[in-house]
Amino acid sequence: MQPQNMLTCFLNRHYVVLPMKNAVFEVAAQMNKKFSGTIINYLDAGFPFIDGFPLFPHLSHSNGQKLDISFCYMESVSGKETNECPSFIGYGICEEPRADEENTAAYCNSRGKWQYSFVRNLVPQGSKKNFVFDSVRTGFLLNLFASQKVVGKIFIEPHLKKRLAPALEKVRFHGCQAVRHDDHMHIQI
Repeated sequence: MQPQNMLTCFLNRHYVVLPMKNAVFEVAAQMNKKFSGTIINYLDAGFPFIDGFPLFPHLSHSNGQKLDISFCYMESVSGKETNECPSFIGYGICEEPRADEENTAAYCNSRGKWQYSFVRNLVPQGSKKNFVFDSVRTGFLLNLFASQKVVGKIFIEPHLKKRLAPALEKVRFHGCQAVRHDDHMHIQI
């Protein structure tokens, strides 16, 4: 486990309650049994001092019970697994839907939900060419989190749920009022 970006820690955006911490460490151990050397990159979690303190821009990261996790990637040239991510902040470089998949971003944007793709439109996309979405490790990671009893919900885009975990009931769509979740997964207990 490591923060995707050290600013997460410097800005106190990495606090979780003990049940979440235990679940994440269990998942990390299982992930390394299957894919030795894989590091789980975490993104935003919660603020430590005041329960209910808003963690902008998140709608719900206010109590240490939510944690964003980066997807897994491979280097595009070599095809080797990497622990790096295409986005310095971990957000904004999305695994876009294929032509035959549901495009929730287009749907939400057409409904006037301007914030839905805001981060994707803000983050430079140049490094995306250096990475390939690792559906095998990301799918395994998603299943590991879903197998944790304390995990109640996991948010990702509908096209990725169908691609990676169509039968998992804990994996859900977060709604158009939020932002895209095809650049990370949101875990909550």
